[in-house]
Formats: sequence, C-alpha cells, structure tokens
Amino acid sequence: MANIKSAIKRVEIAERNRLENKAYKSVVKTMTKQYLQAVQTYTSEPTPEALATVQAKMSIAYSKIDKAVKRGVLHQNTGARKKARLARILSKATTTA
Repeated sequence: MANIKSAIKRVEIAERNRLENKAYKSVVKTMTKQYLQAVQTYTSEPTPEALATVQAKMSIAYSKIDKAVKRGVLHQNTGARKKARLARILSKATTTA
C-alpha cells in the first residue's frame, strides 16, 4: 500500500473508477443478452409484436453502449463494433424469417 497521501488518493480514485466502469460494462452485457434472447424469440416466431420488442431492446442496448463510450468506459471503435454486431444479428434474423 502507498504511503504518500496523494498516492493513497489515487488508489482510492482508481478503485472507484474501476467499480463504475465494471457497472457500465455489466449493463451493456446484460442488455446485449436480453436483445439476443428477443431476437431468438423473434426467429422462432416471427410476429410484428416480437419484432417491435427486438427493436426496443436494440434501442436500449445502443443507448447503453453509447453512454459507456461517452463516459470513456468503452473505446469508440469498440462501441461501434458492438452496435454493428447487434445490427448484423437482426439483419440475419429478418432475412431468414
């Protein structure tokens, strides 16, 4: 453990930031999983209501990814890649359905 006062503060700040970043990443993963589950439901039973649910989940996931990028938790290219993967999954689901 650090002995210098400023170093102790930096350790505390780093820990606080780590926990905040972890929370953002966790939310992004959770929303992505919910979106994938909605896409799977839509693929098995393609109805307009299921498609609306998928698009709503996609919107929420996009929002969380954008917020994580804005806060610096995710790199801009990482956020773009995650969003592109989500869009590609929906595109495949709608063409096969």
